[in-house]
Amino acid sequence: MSITPFRPHITLLLAVPALLFAGVAFSQDQSDRPPWARKPKSDTTAGSNSKSSTTSTSTAAPSSSPAGEPGKIVQPTSPVPVDDSQDPAAQRGRIRVNVNLVNVLVSVLDEKNRPAPDLPREAFQLFEEGVEQKIDKFESETSQPLDLAIMIDSSLSAHKEISFEQEAAAHFIRQVLRPGDRLSVFAFDENVTQVAAFSDNVAELQSAVRKIPVGAGTSIYDAVLLGSRALERRGDDRRRVIILVTDAGETTSNSDFDAARKEAVRSNTLLYTIVIRPVKNESGRNTAGEHALETMTDTTGGAMFYPDTPQELGAIFDRIDRELRTQYLLAYYPTPRGPANTYRSIVVTVNPATYHVRHRKSYLTGPQ
Repeated sequence: MSITPFRPHITLLLAVPALLFAGVAFSQDQSDRPPWARKPKSDTTAGSNSKSSTTSTSTAAPSSSPAGEPGKIVQPTSPVPVDDSQDPAAQRGRIRVNVNLVNVLVSVLDEKNRPAPDLPREAFQLFEEGVEQKIDKFESETSQPLDLAIMIDSSLSAHKEISFEQEAAAHFIRQVLRPGDRLSVFAFDENVTQVAAFSDNVAELQSAVRKIPVGAGTSIYDAVLLGSRALERRGDDRRRVIILVTDAGETTSNSDFDAARKEAVRSNTLLYTIVIRPVKNESGRNTAGEHALETMTDTTGGAMFYPDTPQELGAIFDRIDRELRTQYLLAYYPTPRGPANTYRSIVVTVNPATYHVRHRKSYLTGPQ
């Protein structure tokens, strides 16, 4: 009797296809199962990946400032509080609704340069590019809260009177802030430095304005440009105001006049300029810098002040405060709407014509 020898390699070759067939069958069986009957492994992995992706997106650091931005803003040591109104999703929702609405703040003064309150809507006419517009929103004393940037020239050329400037600004801070308003203090020399974040803490803001250090150089255009950007980041439905205290001796800005004015117009920032003149004789002053600031201030709808003595600063700040509290807000949907990314001229008139009217002279249209 012959015995067939055992050949393990043959058995192995036969077993491999069987295992492959079983694996394929198992895989097919899994894919054929309804979702509730499958093993949760793949679902858990997907959920983990999804969660990881979501977390990565929501906690991504904000993009840094564009390279080559003129000057610099040195943030204060204390963290700036997060404003929910800056949430991108909320902003997108608001922008879709009011994308065409143009807001115009109007200051109306009588023949003695006093604010003229309580004028009716019918007293105003508004024109864009010479075409009269329908005023869709009117507030005789606007309730929009204020975001103010007090920007003080700390250069050596302006430092002679800085103690008067500091005390007048400290008084103004206590006087101007109302519930919902926020104010920030900036100093500028060759750089633009934010010495106090936007807040309503009067004591901290006053302390910051009294501790502004002496610097060198004067970067006025950088101050207006960077101050306008800081205000714009604060969100919509708030009035944006820069109060600039300077000797008008521009020397060290990286940006120029046109860039600063464009940024102020684009961000709808209202500029009030107080020029502290080191000498009263025009031959010894930077009159070119004064004229440039007059043009920029007038374009935004603000006002220029030339105190003869530092002691007049308190009265000037008082006047600015009264004007801010009696401004009219007019809003309209432009008809016809101008082309995208173009400047559109605005003219507001008040009846009777004896009133003096100030407002921004133009705005920049958005994308279509």
